[in-house]
Amino acid sequence: MKKFVKITAIVVGVILLLLFLAPFIFEKQLKDLVQKTVNDNLDAQVAFADIDLSLFRNFPNATLAIEDLSVVNNAPFEGDTLAFSEEVILQMSVMELFKGSEEPLKIDALKLNRTLLNIHVDSLGNNNYDIALKDTTPADTTGGFRFDMKHYEINDSRVNYLDEGANIKILVEDLNHEGNGDLSAKTSTLSTFSSALVSLVVDETNYLNRNKVQLEADFMMDLENQKYSFLENEALINQLPLTFDGYVQVNEDNNEVDISFKTPSSSFKNFLAVIPEEYSKNIEEVQTNGDFVVNGFIRGIVDETYIPKMEININSNNASFQYPDLPKKVEDINISAKVMNESGLADETYVNIDTLNFRIDQDAFRAKGKLRNLTGNMLVDMAVKGTINLANLEKAYPLELEQDLNGMVTADMTTSFDMESIEKEQYQNVKSNGIATIRDFSYTSPEIPNEIKLATATMKFNSGNAALENFLATTGNTDLAINGTIRNFMGYLFTDQKLKGNFTARSKSFSVNDFMVKEIPSEAKEGTRTETASTAKEAIKIPSFLDVELDFVAEQVLYDNLVLKNTKGKLAINNETASLQNVTANIFNGNINLNGNVSTGQAVPNFGMKLDLNSIDIAQAFRDMELLRNLAPIAQALQGSLTTNIDLRGNLNDDLTPKLQTLAGNALAEILGAKVNPAQTPLLAQLDQNLNFIDLNNLNLKDLKTKLTFNNGQVEVQPFDFNIKGIKATASGSHGFDMNMHYNLAMQIPAKFLGNELGATLSKLSATEQDSMTVALPVDITGSFNNPRINLNMEQAVNNLTQKIIASQTEKLQEKGKGILTDILTGKTKKDTSAAGQTTKKDSVKTQEDVVKDAARDILGGILGGKKKAKDTTNQ
Repeated sequence: MKKFVKITAIVVGVILLLLFLAPFIFEKQLKDLVQKTVNDNLDAQVAFADIDLSLFRNFPNATLAIEDLSVVNNAPFEGDTLAFSEEVILQMSVMELFKGSEEPLKIDALKLNRTLLNIHVDSLGNNNYDIALKDTTPADTTGGFRFDMKHYEINDSRVNYLDEGANIKILVEDLNHEGNGDLSAKTSTLSTFSSALVSLVVDETNYLNRNKVQLEADFMMDLENQKYSFLENEALINQLPLTFDGYVQVNEDNNEVDISFKTPSSSFKNFLAVIPEEYSKNIEEVQTNGDFVVNGFIRGIVDETYIPKMEININSNNASFQYPDLPKKVEDINISAKVMNESGLADETYVNIDTLNFRIDQDAFRAKGKLRNLTGNMLVDMAVKGTINLANLEKAYPLELEQDLNGMVTADMTTSFDMESIEKEQYQNVKSNGIATIRDFSYTSPEIPNEIKLATATMKFNSGNAALENFLATTGNTDLAINGTIRNFMGYLFTDQKLKGNFTARSKSFSVNDFMVKEIPSEAKEGTRTETASTAKEAIKIPSFLDVELDFVAEQVLYDNLVLKNTKGKLAINNETASLQNVTANIFNGNINLNGNVSTGQAVPNFGMKLDLNSIDIAQAFRDMELLRNLAPIAQALQGSLTTNIDLRGNLNDDLTPKLQTLAGNALAEILGAKVNPAQTPLLAQLDQNLNFIDLNNLNLKDLKTKLTFNNGQVEVQPFDFNIKGIKATASGSHGFDMNMHYNLAMQIPAKFLGNELGATLSKLSATEQDSMTVALPVDITGSFNNPRINLNMEQAVNNLTQKIIASQTEKLQEKGKGILTDILTGKTKKDTSAAGQTTKKDSVKTQEDVVKDAARDILGGILGGKKKAKDTTNQ
């Protein structure tokens, strides 16, 4: 017994050792085998990260795991990834590992985990999945793999399908599929289960959008004839159950389909089940009456020319439903619709909606129509008529809306058109007639500050156009009446065209702040409505879908703290740019004319404008307009009127206010008449204090003109002249929007104002000369407008005046001396022939020379600060 146990233990140990060592023994061989199989069969670039062989993962089977397997196309789809799988698992008997290299390994099960498959058919009909080698040389059939599977799985995978020629896109997400059956037998039964989210887009029309699809079906597999027949099965599309009967057969040149389907019951809950589950909620508790039936067939050949013929019938008669927690019932539901193709040509598929009726309370709605040539130039023929109280929709159906529906909609219209005419804006081919009206509608949103109340609006349809009439709305401080024409209403509804139109608007009071639309950051959108409203940063965006022109007249426009009266002009919106043309208004007891544009189409919004302000009140304008305060801060101290022309451009903040540091342009201003109150600004107050010989209250600015240029946050003021009660002055310099400044002021002041500095020297001038002789007094102004630094260059002024006085007195002295000398030389002095007379003449000449010398010394001494010489009294 002990010997048996010992032998058994040895055998088990050997087996375990072989199981442990097997991966190391066979992995290299299997890697080579995988690579050989790929190279012998596929025309593509195939790669994988690693191969792992395990005998314990699915014991007693061996498991071969291929990690990060990728298949990349060669031409004509070179570089495109056809498939990528995080993990491909092949299961086989352990004994398969010990086969000779000439025999293929038989695979019992296949699993694809987290796989992406991209199927692409280009406009020429080439497809990227046809990658099997077409070499006519007999293949080497030794080695490789033989897939005699009994089980396969596809888990957490995704399929993208794009057919450029047919303009069809199919997206299958969250795909899980598994099948069980003997795929090595000629005939067998395959049991499958599939679930996925399916999206279908044909010609840019979305027919399915992540609709949940589930299928549990058994198939009869006839592998010899490649025929696959439905046995027991049930499918769910959203929550709509369907059962199938029929088969699919793969032929050499085409595929043959013969499938019929129907709803297993006729309950109207089948209709609610068609609607995506997140919108239909829990339909088990809904009370329903009447029926809803879907049935039909898909039958025929599938090849490059034909699709199967089909007939899908959707019918409901005198049905109703009511959700248990909602007060309203939807009644008189009648549906009769059919999807047909009688020829097998894709372009000849059509939809007939013969009846689509329902009623909520007393409000009834009816529609019917036809859609033809679905895959080509689709033809649309529709008619709708009825009344809907929008508030009742939420009371009858569990809608989840941020905005409560309200208002009455009445419509009675017909339309007939082809999509090509809509796309090419050939609206002469569109036949639309009728009218639609909405009344007593209100709208609130965290993105706008006030509720919008629409009293009434009517749209009259004619061809592809729609006339908007009697649009009357209010919001906040705004009332608005609009009439106009939408030139491409059908194009806007059914394609991605911009909304084009011409409108006129009238308003008694229009507040721009009532339309400040907020662009909410994505992180803010995740919060509640209240949180969103309080945390979102305002970023005003001009709608990109608009291409309109609006002529407007408003008795009063409110913008921030500005009030514009009798405003009129034109607004054009296109490409996220709003252009204002010839906008006029009364403001600041004057008037304004504006031309310009604002664009939010770039990463940083920008603007450009030409602004003419005529005869405006300076005090009001500079108090209420930040832009003017930054261009000329000192003007806040003026009382009077101003005319200015401003040419301006720059970038904008998110709320469309100017970024001052980016402004560039120029301005020309003319003061029509103004008084100065120096106390209004620290700069003028300090100037008034330092220049004690003048009174700034007497500053005369009438007809003063000045030109400003600005760039990179700096305002440069070109030299301009003004007068302070007889004192001429010239100012120039610059300041920044940060209010730092550097200005120069040059004043020509009368000599008498420097008496304290010159003392007795000034007395050498007559009173007339003191008034008429002027000297330049330079004033350097720096610092900021709130904290100015004023430097009066009095020393330079005194030196300049001293030189003027010296020059003046020297000229007088020269003139006086020249006169005396002339008298002497011409002998104009009387001669005395007596002895006494001779003595007198001689003394007289000497005294005159002394007078000249004394006068010169007296003037120069006084100017240069010397003492006057004592008078000589010897001759007195």
